[in-house]
Amino acid sequence: MRVINTLESPGGPYRPPLAEFPLTAPTPPESRSERATESVNMALAAGAIVGTWFWDVANDRLTIDEALARAFGLDPDIAHSTLRLEEVLGGVHPDDRPGLSAAINAAVEHGGRFAHQYRTRNEDGGYHWLEGIGRVDLDAQGRPIGFPGVIIDISERRRFERERDDAQQLLRSFVEAAPGVVYAKDRQGRILIGNRGTTDLIGRPPEQYVGHTDAELLNDPAQAAAVMATDERIMSSGDAEQVEEEVSFPDGRRAYWLSTKAPLRDATGAVVGLVGTSLDITDRKNAHDAHREIEERYRLAAQATNDAIWDWRISDGQVIWNEALGSLFGHETSETTAQWWLEHIHPDDRGRIDRDIHAVIEGHGSSWSDEYRFQRFDGSYATVFDRGAVLRNAAGEPVRMIGAMLDLSERYAVEARLKELNEQLESRVREEVAERLRVEEALRQSQKMEAVGHLTGGIAHDFNNMLATVIGPLDLLEARLAGSDPRAARYIEMAMDGAMRAAQLTQRLLAFSRQQPLQPTAVDANKLVAGMSDLLVRSLGSSVQLETVLAGGLWWTHADPNQLENVILNLAVNARDAMSGGGRLKVETSNCDIASSFTEAHPGVAPGEYVLIAVSDTGSGMSPEVMAKAFDPFYTTKDVGQGTGLGLSQVYGFVQQSAGQVKLHSEVGVGTTVKVYLPRRMAEPLPAASPAAQTTPLPGGGPELILVVDDEPLVRQFSVEALGELGYQVLAAEGAATALALLDAHPQIALLFTDVVMPEVNGRQLADQALARRPDLKVLFTTGNSRNALVDEGVLDANVHLIGKPFTVGELATRVRTALEA
Repeated sequence: MRVINTLESPGGPYRPPLAEFPLTAPTPPESRSERATESVNMALAAGAIVGTWFWDVANDRLTIDEALARAFGLDPDIAHSTLRLEEVLGGVHPDDRPGLSAAINAAVEHGGRFAHQYRTRNEDGGYHWLEGIGRVDLDAQGRPIGFPGVIIDISERRRFERERDDAQQLLRSFVEAAPGVVYAKDRQGRILIGNRGTTDLIGRPPEQYVGHTDAELLNDPAQAAAVMATDERIMSSGDAEQVEEEVSFPDGRRAYWLSTKAPLRDATGAVVGLVGTSLDITDRKNAHDAHREIEERYRLAAQATNDAIWDWRISDGQVIWNEALGSLFGHETSETTAQWWLEHIHPDDRGRIDRDIHAVIEGHGSSWSDEYRFQRFDGSYATVFDRGAVLRNAAGEPVRMIGAMLDLSERYAVEARLKELNEQLESRVREEVAERLRVEEALRQSQKMEAVGHLTGGIAHDFNNMLATVIGPLDLLEARLAGSDPRAARYIEMAMDGAMRAAQLTQRLLAFSRQQPLQPTAVDANKLVAGMSDLLVRSLGSSVQLETVLAGGLWWTHADPNQLENVILNLAVNARDAMSGGGRLKVETSNCDIASSFTEAHPGVAPGEYVLIAVSDTGSGMSPEVMAKAFDPFYTTKDVGQGTGLGLSQVYGFVQQSAGQVKLHSEVGVGTTVKVYLPRRMAEPLPAASPAAQTTPLPGGGPELILVVDDEPLVRQFSVEALGELGYQVLAAEGAATALALLDAHPQIALLFTDVVMPEVNGRQLADQALARRPDLKVLFTTGNSRNALVDEGVLDANVHLIGKPFTVGELATRVRTALEA
């Protein structure tokens, strides 16, 4: 082969050229030790080695692995072919190529170990630092035969070395450029490093004082002893100190130094020496003495005025004040910084004052004045008129600024206050109006829902009483005419169907008004939704695709499972109607922990843990105006005859009655999501007992005597006749007084069957008085209101026996038998 041009050394081409070796390239050595192979493999696995090569020098055949190809920015596929050296070296940075070529030539010429650092182009086109480490094997005649090696990525090492060198250079530059004396000493007081100021102080070059103590270097033994004693005290205490020291120069000149000394610590925090800086303050001390009299005169003059006089030293930002700063504004201090003064300016004035005063200082002006608000010690603001004069040195540079701050508060007190009161009044009026409008709107909506709830609840209650006198007698009539007249049976069936539909309507009204009879129990929402899948599929039709997403580890909730099923079915049917052309309905369950931050943004939602059931569709969606009325009863966007407008209102009532929340999210053309939040049941439910075999109630009841109490005559009459038809003995009363008298007169009464809502004495109160007389008496309540309403009426026992109005004869027979046998 011919060595490429880049392999030529500065003194001429490499001698002898590799092409002059007339020998056949030997087979690369394969008898490496297992230990060496294992070391290379471990290094490769750890990422220390990024590639390997073997160069058959005599035949110029180079073999590389895929990793090395990538490191040189080459196609990894060339690793499976034999290359020439110049094909690989093309990826080396042009500035590093001559040095690499020279290093390769030297290694080939002399043999032995090879190591060189250079940059190569990587896959993304940039350059990174590598180090090639290898060995040139020579034959017996000293000719190169093999050149194996590895590539190591040293980019990170180079970065660390560069940062270290930069830091060291920065430290050297900083120490050398620092004014005054900068030095470091070890624990025995020997100087480790010093700057030019240290050299001038000691009067010797660094090589003559580094490694020596002050006692060995300073001409004055007393001065050296004092310095070393101070150093030892600081190193022993571990605390930094600022001290004033008197020093003597070799030429006999004496000076005063302000020294700041601090312990020097190692990586473990142990004190291993001391670092210090010293500034010559001789001129400052002399100037201080010279200006002391002037300062005193200035102080006396400042005390003679009512203005707050200030003297701002621009070089270090220190400001000296007279006593008026305390008497006028309450700040008991005589010296601050310019930043402190700026921070005590009202935020609305601060930027303007900062700009204006610096414009004068930096624009070669001589005076400044302005008006602003300055903060007193108690936090209030005083209106001040401030003015100052800029003092400059011979070069025109600003040195000091002296001024006086006049308090305008007394003059502006009435006017600032009136303006503030007007602004506050206007602001309060705006806030009050906005708050009143918001409260009125919320109150109006609440009152509307509450009023409609009371109205619908009252109507539903009355309807239930009326329906009880329809459904019950129809049930009795059907039993009487069973099989005798098919047409009569059909008419009865039609009437019963209409009455039951009316009963369902009243149930929806009660649901909205939160007065429906609920029977809450522990509910597994996942199991409930899964069990409804077939029903939902049949209700949605073939054009709507149903998807259920059930969360794992779902909490239990406490609700009426039958009413919850109705809620989900209502939402599904509403969603189906909103997807006239078909779509996708998703029912999803999840655990939800509502934080207080959410409840602040959503009034009416209590924080806590909830089980969330979300029903989402891809239908037409709702506008904001429709969403605002969506839960209102009888409100519907469907055509006449296609909806009652009670679907979502029933959902709203049920969720509110179940101590939950319902939220609606909708977007026109996108779809709607209704989220139902039901409170988590904290206690795990006990395993359900095996259900006992249901027994069909016999046409006749038992020998028991039952007392019926209801203020509605028709309902009372039906209950008496129905119980009589069942074979029971029955007594009836229209109120509590008659009922209690009958109880006293007939001790054989086994069951009190009473309405809950009655005038004067309600059903709960009647039951309490009856049980006081007859503790063994069984009680069955009936009502058209909800179980929660019963709690309001005093029914606190969750196991109380209840039958809701309207009811059939069969339902009555079952509930009476259950109550008697309880």
